[in-house]
Amino acid sequence: MNIRQVRKKIKSITNVRKITKAMQMVSAIKMKRAQAAAVEERPYQENIDKIIAKISVNLDSKYSTLLSTNNTATQKDLAIVISSNKGLCGSFNFNLFRLMTKSENWKKREYVVIGKKAAMLIPRFGNIVLADFSSNQPQNSIPAVFQMTVEAFLSGKYANVFLLYSRFYSALRIEPVEEKLLPFSYKVQTPIIKERAVEYLIEPSPHKIIDALLRSYLEEKIRNAVIQSEAGEHSARMMAMKNATENANDVIFNLTLLRNKIRQEKITGELLDMITAKESVEVG
Repeated sequence: MNIRQVRKKIKSITNVRKITKAMQMVSAIKMKRAQAAAVEERPYQENIDKIIAKISVNLDSKYSTLLSTNNTATQKDLAIVISSNKGLCGSFNFNLFRLMTKSENWKKREYVVIGKKAAMLIPRFGNIVLADFSSNQPQNSIPAVFQMTVEAFLSGKYANVFLLYSRFYSALRIEPVEEKLLPFSYKVQTPIIKERAVEYLIEPSPHKIIDALLRSYLEEKIRNAVIQSEAGEHSARMMAMKNATENANDVIFNLTLLRNKIRQEKITGELLDMITAKESVEVG
C-alpha cells in the first residue's frame, strides 16, 4: 500500500466517522425524548395499576369478556411484536427475535407487527403476519392495534394474546420481554397490596366500569411497550454509533501511523540515495 492509498483510506474513514458521530448525537436526543415520554406516562400507569389491584378481588369473567378463558376450541395464539423500523442499532432486533423463537409454540402463532424489521423477518420464519402497523409514528397506530387484537380475541379465534417488546432500563440495559395480555389475569399483572381485601361499590355497574377500565389498562400497556421500545432502539443505536465512531478513531490512528512510517521510509530511502550518489561522485 502506497502513501496515496493510505491517505485516501484516512479521508474515507474520516467521512464515515462524521456520519456515525452525527447519528450518535441524533439518537441521544431521540432517546431523551422517549425517556421523557415514559416518565410523563408513568403516573397514569401507576394509578391505573393501583385501581385494578384494589378491585381485583371482585374480578370475574361476568364483568368483562376480556377475563374469559373459554377460547378452548382453538390452540392458536396471537402475538404483538414491536421492533424497530430502521437498522444500525446493534443487537436490538436480534435479541427480540431470539426471545420470540424461544417462546412456546411460536411457530403456531400469528402475529401483529409494529416495526418494519418484524414485518420483514417474521414471514421468513413461515409465520403469518395478520396485520402490519409499521409507520414512522408507531404511537398513532396503538388504538387500531388494540381494537384489532381485542376483536380477534373476543371472536374466539385465539386462545391467548401475547406482547413482545424491548424494555428499556438504561442506555446499557435493554431486555426483550414477553407479557401475556389476554385473557387478562390480575394474579400476574397487578401488584398485591393491603387494600385488595376491601370491597368497592361500583356505579353505574361493575360490568361497564371494569370492562372499560381493563380496556384502558391493556391499551396503555401496548402504548407503554411502544415507548419503551422506542427508547431502547434509540439507545441501542446511540451505543452502536458510539462504538463505530471509536473504531473509526482507532483505524484512523493506525493508518496515520502507517502513513508516517511510509513517509519516513521514503525520506530515508531518498537520503540514502543522495548519500550513495555523493560517495560515488567523490570516489570517481
